[in-house]
Amino acid sequence: MNEDLKISLVYYNSPDLGEQWLDFFQNEDNVEVIEGDIFEIRADAIVSPGNSLGYRDGGLDLLISKKIGWEIQTKLKKHIPSTDLKELLVGQAISIESEMVIVICAPTMRVPTSEGIPNSVNAYLAMKAILIEASKNTRVNSIAIPGLCTETARMPAYVAAKQMKAAYDEVINGIQPEFPLYLDALKYHNNLKRNKN
Repeated sequence: MNEDLKISLVYYNSPDLGEQWLDFFQNEDNVEVIEGDIFEIRADAIVSPGNSLGYRDGGLDLLISKKIGWEIQTKLKKHIPSTDLKELLVGQAISIESEMVIVICAPTMRVPTSEGIPNSVNAYLAMKAILIEASKNTRVNSIAIPGLCTETARMPAYVAAKQMKAAYDEVINGIQPEFPLYLDALKYHNNLKRNKN
């Protein structure tokens, strides 16, 4: 994978998320944590953490549609029915070209809801998909990523940051967890969901 990929983790009005990112990613030279407007970040790609059905009329998705253009939703909703599953699942991602920037759409939820998501591994799955998709694209050398599952989905900042770092370690650092036993896999899975309290 592209170990030289420059990653900007961008938060807005969520200082706790920024603190958790700084803690988890403090030793990663290619990762910067920025407070501010994600649209002001100079990056080849921006992440849109939406839903599996392609609706983009709320939260950051809506802002991306307004700033970059509604053709993102049009292209996404045209693509989704062409897939075998007729959905873009959590853990999948697709790059959509625009005149301004590449938009990587990576669902963090099936439908816009917080039900069940705070106790899920959706941020981990979405982050893995994002990093794999970005690393495959030779035109993406830098990417701006917002909080995953932290707004509508209401996942605690600590849990979201931990899951994002676990995905980063696997995809970028090449650290693959080993599960000799089922219980090892279960322990890893449950730890991803565990809050610090």
